Amino acid sequence: MNSKQLRYFHEVARLQSFSKAAETLHIAQPAISMSIQKFERQLDIRLFHRNDRKISLTDEGQRLFRHAAIILKNIDDAESEMRELKGLTQGSVRIGIPSMLGSYYFPPILMAFKHLHPKLNLEVIEGGTWQLQQMVEHGELDLGVIVSEFVPEILHTELFLQEQMLVTVSKDHRFATQQSVTYEDFFSEELVMFQEGYFHRKIVDRIAAQIGAKPNIGFETNLIPLIKSIVKQGFGISTLLGMVIEDDDDLIALPFSQPVRLDLSIAWNKDRYLSQANQAFVRFMLDHRSSQKAKQTL
Repeated sequence: MNSKQLRYFHEVARLQSFSKAAETLHIAQPAISMSIQKFERQLDIRLFHRNDRKISLTDEGQRLFRHAAIILKNIDDAESEMRELKGLTQGSVRIGIPSMLGSYYFPPILMAFKHLHPKLNLEVIEGGTWQLQQMVEHGELDLGVIVSEFVPEILHTELFLQEQMLVTVSKDHRFATQQSVTYEDFFSEELVMFQEGYFHRKIVDRIAAQIGAKPNIGFETNLIPLIKSIVKQGFGISTLLGMVIEDDDDLIALPFSQPVRLDLSIAWNKDRYLSQANQAFVRFMLDHRSSQKAKQTL
């Protein structure tokens, strides 16, 4: 068994197609078919069911597929680490960021990091915290921004931002002159909410369950400009971070009477290799956090 055979097998199994695997691996289909047949003869095991141009893994093939994924990931990690010993002249950072932070917090950080390491590639994926957490757990992302309240054991986290979740209303709303908003009053209003899987929605759903309230959600959208527009026109209220509305005079942000504080962390899978490029990005973010704290104490 060698890594080439294992990689061919893994791609055919993953895509359930010899032709698609051949296209992905940039080799001729007959070559990959012959390689798999030779592999099966060497192992004296049938790895695939072949029926009317459709293929599926045998029980033995399914077991080998699980091992192959781990072995190939370890090989790729080892090769990446060896290349990176030459310095941060190549590599990529794959990070998942919720839309609110991606729009209002991260742009200057990403640009500053890119300026410092111009040869590194930055790939930013937008999504809900639950989706991003799953992608980090499964190795589809190297790094992800999540709310610390929902961290599973498999992830390592570093806190980088603490923010308060604020009730957001139009300047003409009856809450606008208040100092704070109770949970009960909040849930008595029609709400404009992020879709399920986004951290604001998860927190709101938790609070609703905590007090036995049923949210009256009139609009669901992940588009922040649309949320702000709907709230401005008085068709509902929402929850946002202060950074989203600090320059918007038509919106008012109020704390809950029992403040809801969010601990936002950058996370990665403990069981997977974190490349030098990704380690550099984590250090850069934590240095940014430290510098921001220092400015606040001046």
